[in-house]
Amino acid sequence: MRLRALLDTDALGLKLLGGEEELDRTVRGVMTTDLRDPSRYLSGGELVLTGLAWRHDAEDSEPFVRILVQQGVTALAAGEAELGDVPDDLVTACARHRLPLFAVHESVAFATITEHVVRQVSGERAGDLAAVVDRHRRMMTSGPAGGGPDVVLDLLGSDLDLRAWVLAPTGRLIAGSKAAGPALPAETCGRLAAEHLTATRTGRRAPHRVLLDGTTYSLFPIRSTGRSPQTARDARETLLSDWLLAVEADAGDWAEERLDLLHGVTQLIAVERDRRDAARTVRRRLAQEVLELVQTGAAPAEIAARLRVAAPVLLPGLGSAPHWQVIVARVDWDGDEIEGGPVAQALLEEILVDPLAAGPEHSDRIAVAHTGDEAIALVPLPAVAAEHDGSETGVLADVLLESVRDPLTAGLDGDGHLTLGVSAAVHSAEGLRGALEEARHARRVAAARPGRVCAAGHQELASHVLLLPFVPDDVRRAFTARLLDPLRDYDRRHRAELIPTLEAFLDCDGSWTRCAGRLHLHVNTLRYRVGRIEQLTGRDLSRLEDKLDFFLALRMS
Repeated sequence: MRLRALLDTDALGLKLLGGEEELDRTVRGVMTTDLRDPSRYLSGGELVLTGLAWRHDAEDSEPFVRILVQQGVTALAAGEAELGDVPDDLVTACARHRLPLFAVHESVAFATITEHVVRQVSGERAGDLAAVVDRHRRMMTSGPAGGGPDVVLDLLGSDLDLRAWVLAPTGRLIAGSKAAGPALPAETCGRLAAEHLTATRTGRRAPHRVLLDGTTYSLFPIRSTGRSPQTARDARETLLSDWLLAVEADAGDWAEERLDLLHGVTQLIAVERDRRDAARTVRRRLAQEVLELVQTGAAPAEIAARLRVAAPVLLPGLGSAPHWQVIVARVDWDGDEIEGGPVAQALLEEILVDPLAAGPEHSDRIAVAHTGDEAIALVPLPAVAAEHDGSETGVLADVLLESVRDPLTAGLDGDGHLTLGVSAAVHSAEGLRGALEEARHARRVAAARPGRVCAAGHQELASHVLLLPFVPDDVRRAFTARLLDPLRDYDRRHRAELIPTLEAFLDCDGSWTRCAGRLHLHVNTLRYRVGRIEQLTGRDLSRLEDKLDFFLALRMS
């Protein structure tokens, strides 16, 4: 029962002395005490009744109230029979600790209040227990397969009077119950997602309780049944891909039965998440096939044939061949070898959804593959819209992360980095290889910037990167031989692994610590190898120009 209901019952003779803003707290039980320290008899959620026999002077009120608050007591009711009016020092102590305080009229026996509270709480618990089985049955029969997470959330609203929403880790609103009324503001969604990611990163036990603008929310993780913290090698493998359930209530006051019910709700919504992921299988496979053709140097005609198959799937009813953009994403964790490809894939699919579009099905026009630690998105643009300037009508790097930067930064805080690169629009299979290289290079530009979440677009790249895939073979051979042959010869004779070291050093953007961690080397060993590379080639890897030459040579080799 709620504290507010006690005031509505005149027979209890209660007068509120402080804590009006806390009247929605839940009362789970009642206890009468005049002990100075009753903590051993408290379990949390009680209405404590006291005749004030423990109080000998004004200094006694503060420690007594502090003990009650530490034990999770809901409110204190002090009788007026012993001292007359409730002492001011007790009123002050309760106000300081935000503990609601009632005065009990001298004509009302504590037994009357105890009997009323026990009767109300027992009746509510019995009703909840009887309803739990029925709710589980109804949710299982009319859950995700019959209408998505909205159906489950509507049952929460109609049966338990709970306002609830499903959010993506980026803060995008996926679903909300009809009882929830207007959609949550985008800013609130982003803050809730950030709080959830922060709590998960720090190992706090769910549900996570958050107070935003005077409203308390409880946040429940929605674990994918395919990749859970139990099956993942590291919790960070699922951190940025799990949905969450936000409920407008303080779950700290809930009985175990109600918590179990909400955990069951998250499992039902997880089924919807898995169904959505299964529906993306075709698009993911198309992207993977195109990517493999591009990376293996397949003939443009073969790539074009595969793009013709992909176009109707991604843009149904398309009258002409689309233009294409390529976006590359990567998630890196400092000093750890954590599988980043699948998380980057799920995250990129989410980021590319219009943040203002509710529902789980708005990324149908995007195909995302992953290879190694990279995720690569193939984004179709209607040819008519891209005729004049694809960079203006497609995905723009400077706005791509605008609405999701804060929550993702919270999820990556401490040791994670998300970087994205965006290519210009291309209109044919011949341009796709260049677009992929362009997006990858733009991601490297983003990786060199400060911050946990960064993106860069093709506008920021030098023009020679656009031409890289089309450099004549004889020029390629001469350029790469001049830079890399001395290193290859040395590796062949001494097994020194200078080429892999060079690749890792550039891939880590010149970070000695990150590169040494990736190669499992001492930093001094890495410095020796880099010094040998510089000695054999006459180049200086602290200079941007030489880094760029090595980068180009490795990409063209």
